[in-house]
Amino acid sequence: MTKPLAMTVGRRKTSVVRVRLREGTGQMTLNGKSIEAYFPIQASRLRVLEPFKVAGMEGRFDVEAMLEGGGVTGQVDGIRLAIARALIENDPSLRPALKKAGLLTRDPRAVERKKYGLRKARRAPQYTKR
Repeated sequence: MTKPLAMTVGRRKTSVVRVRLREGTGQMTLNGKSIEAYFPIQASRLRVLEPFKVAGMEGRFDVEAMLEGGGVTGQVDGIRLAIARALIENDPSLRPALKKAGLLTRDPRAVERKKYGLRKARRAPQYTKR
């Protein structure tokens, strides 16, 4: 097995994704499964592959990723960020293009905590007049 070119981390909501990027043929392994098996929805797969498309490097690297926590959306956005960071680690000249496409910004939004006296984070109990 070849030495990884880059190892990076991407996060979103409660998901944490660790990515290893290697020279290869474009094969992706996510938690030991192919990308088609892990993300059966086409839109999710396109979102994961977006950094390669923006950089013009489709099919040049193999990706091995360990995904933990969260749901599908969080994991998709986490792996997208991790791949973009790995591409920059490998070739810093790609930074302007990836930054312009918004692929290097970590989305800080997360679920707001529930407050006491409320039903949810902001939802108050129903008011009763009588």
